[in-house]
Amino acid sequence: MHLELPPRAGPRPATLPRAPHSQLNQLVPPAARRTLSSALLTSLADLAHVSLGQSMRAPPGTVGLYLDPEHACENAQAFLIGHEFAHIHFDDDGSLHAILPEPLRSEAIDKGWAEPHPLAGQPTVSPDTVMLYAPRDNDEVVLIAKLVRQSFLNAMKNAEERSPT
Repeated sequence: MHLELPPRAGPRPATLPRAPHSQLNQLVPPAARRTLSSALLTSLADLAHVSLGQSMRAPPGTVGLYLDPEHACENAQAFLIGHEFAHIHFDDDGSLHAILPEPLRSEAIDKGWAEPHPLAGQPTVSPDTVMLYAPRDNDEVVLIAKLVRQSFLNAMKNAEERSPT
């Protein structure tokens, strides 16, 4: 799962180092943030066997991406909780949380697109849980969508169901 990520422009945003893990700066205005979050959800609409709903692990207004149980792998560490493999803080800062397996996790962190969740590796929190910073423009929406697609593929049960994206 290597995407050849470009470095993210600028310094990392400040974040709250505890739950709820939130991005504190480098946020686009609320109307634009909502537009970018909507574009991100639209770009992920073709993921097979995925439904959207209120996240089970985030504040109200956070949209969870859930893999249908019959297509989900048995590795609980591939999910945030239940069959939720990612969520978008749609009504908040526009950041996301997702499961990124190695070596993609390290690459996304090294290139400035992600940071480990402060509770990653604690009981009930996958060690592969990261915050993906809120996209600031449409190009960043495309890149973040690629990362979320890798989270999706990581959560799939059967390799034959996985298709290149």
